Amino acid sequence: MSFPWAEEYRPKHPLMRWLDERLPLPRLVHGAVGGGYPVPRNLNYFWNFGVLAGLALTIQIVTGIVLAMHYTPSGDMAFNSVEHIMRDVNQGWLLRYAHANGASFFFIVTYVHIFRGMYYGSYKAPRELVWMLGLVILLLMMATAFMGYVLPWGQMSFWGAKVITGLFSAIPLVGESVQKWLLGGYAPDEATLNRFFSLHYLLPFVIAGVVILHIWALHIPGSSNPTGVEVKTAEDTVPFHPYYTAKDGFGAGIFLILLAFVTFFLPNYLGHADNYIPANPLSTPAEIVPEWYFWPFYAILRSFTSDFLLPAKLWGVLAMFGAILLLFFLPWLDPSPVRSGSYRPTFRWFFWILVGDVLVLGYCGGSPPEEPFVMISQLATMYYFAHFLIVLPILSWVEKTEPLPRSISESVLHGEHAEAAPAHLGGISPAAAE
Repeated sequence: MSFPWAEEYRPKHPLMRWLDERLPLPRLVHGAVGGGYPVPRNLNYFWNFGVLAGLALTIQIVTGIVLAMHYTPSGDMAFNSVEHIMRDVNQGWLLRYAHANGASFFFIVTYVHIFRGMYYGSYKAPRELVWMLGLVILLLMMATAFMGYVLPWGQMSFWGAKVITGLFSAIPLVGESVQKWLLGGYAPDEATLNRFFSLHYLLPFVIAGVVILHIWALHIPGSSNPTGVEVKTAEDTVPFHPYYTAKDGFGAGIFLILLAFVTFFLPNYLGHADNYIPANPLSTPAEIVPEWYFWPFYAILRSFTSDFLLPAKLWGVLAMFGAILLLFFLPWLDPSPVRSGSYRPTFRWFFWILVGDVLVLGYCGGSPPEEPFVMISQLATMYYFAHFLIVLPILSWVEKTEPLPRSISESVLHGEHAEAAPAHLGGISPAAAE
């Protein structure tokens, strides 16, 4: 993000100046997260969650590297090596619980980050690529989390691997070959553990690389803001440091306190008790459910119960992956000229209906596959797809929006609903709203 009023950075310390002339790392850090990066002055605490996601990823990588030093990816030793970490490794219990619960917190802050982007229209031009890279991170997170859940080699790990990889067998022609390739055989065994362990160790570093691209893409147009009005003058911005580093630091403190509370006092609350039973291919658990952060997609998968042109299993797989892939097209499914939901009263209602719908899907995904949960899942799945394919396109044409402020500084200094700005300044006039 380049501004004519942003001063060129020159390190003051001789050593940093010497380094900057040969390797412009100080200049890069200053421009990315320091005082050289102007940020809209009206960002609220929902903009903290991107930084919190980065903090969660760092925790996962650090704890994961240490855990990998003591883990044995073997069908005979995997479960016992996890127990060894818990009982014999110094602070091993803390590392394992922090890693397991850190994954849940990573998904919590990521989901909030995504819904914030939906509400404030952060996916709209010129930030489409920022949005898409964020969704790529989500897909990589899901793959990493699934393979990590298999590694303890408990009952839920084994049967979860069997059920999820079995979904690929529904793909015509190549499905069974893909499933066999994923497992390294015909059923989850030692080859599966070796493959999943290798990929689970590798993918967090791939995620870190995509995060760098995500931040890089963000710095081209700059951060969005709650009004949806673009930055126009220096008065609309403040330096990222110290204003937002302090704000992010406060959010990080709350995040770490909550993570510590769950790690110390509720370490197994977000897990499943059956995973403390060694994997047994001859004993099927009463209920096979994934981790909670997969429940909405699991509910979509199970909502297809009848064959229609294609097998129900294939419909479920297509819908489950389609629920995420659909989000890649969100910048074009919602062509409304107003970005922020704060100025779209009808959109706000449907946004909160969508949030409730996803929560209902999550509840049904963690419930037994029986009535009334199956029927509720079907209705919730129908609305999920209807929201993006029907509701948003129609709203963009018929919704009567509220007037936007002329600038970010005006919204801060004179209230959120100041005099409307012309369409070419990022807003719409009252006449256009009519």
